[in-house]
Amino acid sequence: MIAIRGLTKRYADKVAVDNISIEVMAGKVTGFLGPNGAGKSTTMRVIMGLDHPTSGEATIGGKAYSTLKWPMRKVGALLDAKGVHPGRSGRDHLLSMAYSNGIPAKRVDQVLEEVGLANVAKKRAKGYSLGMSQRLGIASALLGDPEVLLFDEPVNGLDTEGVRWVRHMMRRLASEGRTVFVSSHLMSEMQQTADQLVIIGKGKVIMDAPMADVIARGSRNAVIVRSPQTQGLDQLAKALEGESAAVERVSPHELHVVNGTVEAVGQRAAELGVQLHELAMRQSSLEEAYMELTAESVEYTSAGRQSKA
Repeated sequence: MIAIRGLTKRYADKVAVDNISIEVMAGKVTGFLGPNGAGKSTTMRVIMGLDHPTSGEATIGGKAYSTLKWPMRKVGALLDAKGVHPGRSGRDHLLSMAYSNGIPAKRVDQVLEEVGLANVAKKRAKGYSLGMSQRLGIASALLGDPEVLLFDEPVNGLDTEGVRWVRHMMRRLASEGRTVFVSSHLMSEMQQTADQLVIIGKGKVIMDAPMADVIARGSRNAVIVRSPQTQGLDQLAKALEGESAAVERVSPHELHVVNGTVEAVGQRAAELGVQLHELAMRQSSLEEAYMELTAESVEYTSAGRQSKA
């Protein structure tokens, strides 16, 4: 487990992380989301002992990273895929890490095979593509067979097969009882991968909840109702509005009931004798819910999205 308690990190007059407290539990993939500049990378660097907190603490299994005798056997991390000496081969890079942590050389070959780099293991890192560098970084994280894993943008530069492989790998690691903490900007991928989400903005925790609860916060959740009976839909809309439901008439044959349930809408339609061709819940996507939750926390905005901050 990763425990972050009252963590604050300042750089001169800028507060990168502002008194956050998080527990990242074993047996789950926990997604770490937030706009650029929200404090995600800083938090991960503090966990890994690369930055010192201004106040508060981050521990792994109750211990600070700097106190671990064999850190790679406890924690594996991919924070910077290009953090490799360009003149070293992928295998030599992993061997140097293995020797410093008492890990046998045969484990190097195992992880190279696992990440798909066995055929280019002796190639110098400066010749690696971005995707190959990502795979080498993942191999580094897996090298010590650790209980806790941190990944910062692990699918950056990977093709479709690689993205799918990372997704299944993280799910497998969590199913083995490990702690998996992953930061990503790919909402569709996070929706398929994470069990729990921690969303931060401007250094503060906005939401820490299961995936389903985060998506349920989206305003675009609605019951979709389609019927060939336009007058019947008119009656149904009036009845639902009379019961304080928010009803949107999308077309003569379709309604969206924003704050209703499938059961309640179906029951009302049956009572009114309205024939239905479709009755289904349309949920917000993670991306839609995330955009709403972080609307006031975006530091850098494009023309298509204006910050309220």
